[in-house]
Amino acid sequence: MFFVTPAYAEEAPAAATGTDAHAAPAAGEVHTETGVAEGEHARGPFPPFDSTTFASQLLWLVITFGVFYLLMQKVIAPRIGAILDQRHTRISQDLEEAGRLKAEADAAVRTYEGELAAARAKSNAIGSAARDAAKAKAEEDRRAVEASLSEKIKAAEVRIGEIKAKAFADVGTIAEETAAAVVDQLIGGTVAKADVAAAVAAAKKEA
Repeated sequence: MFFVTPAYAEEAPAAATGTDAHAAPAAGEVHTETGVAEGEHARGPFPPFDSTTFASQLLWLVITFGVFYLLMQKVIAPRIGAILDQRHTRISQDLEEAGRLKAEADAAVRTYEGELAAARAKSNAIGSAARDAAKAKAEEDRRAVEASLSEKIKAAEVRIGEIKAKAFADVGTIAEETAAAVVDQLIGGTVAKADVAAAVAAAKKEA
């Protein structure tokens, strides 16, 4: 169904006179094919809210959602899952490594404490042995000194006895000589040595 406006009617004679029927219509002309004046398209509804395009919009929405879903399922989700698995594995390995290092550290501490205790026991044993050895050496030296002093004392006693005996012998001789000299001075004569010796011996016995 075609609509003809008065303006178009006024231009009809010009078409009949041989003007170009395909020339651009004047402002305000109405297209006979749509019945909508040119310039009124811009004043139509916003395309996403145009009810006439809902079907195509829904179709493209389904297609876009499907593509996005496939992209998420086939590409993005596997990559995210792989990253999460890799991080989980890395964390598990780090935890295992930390546990292993802690066990090694605990073992090293126990070994160190055992070696330290053994060293202390050994040092105590060495100290005790050294003290015992020093005591034994001191006791041995004391005994050796005492033995040496005892021998020296015995030798001194023997020497003193010898000196005393010699002195006593000398005293007898001196007494005999002194007695002979006294008798000689008193009576003016000599006396036999045997008599003098007997007199001195008798005097020693009386003393």
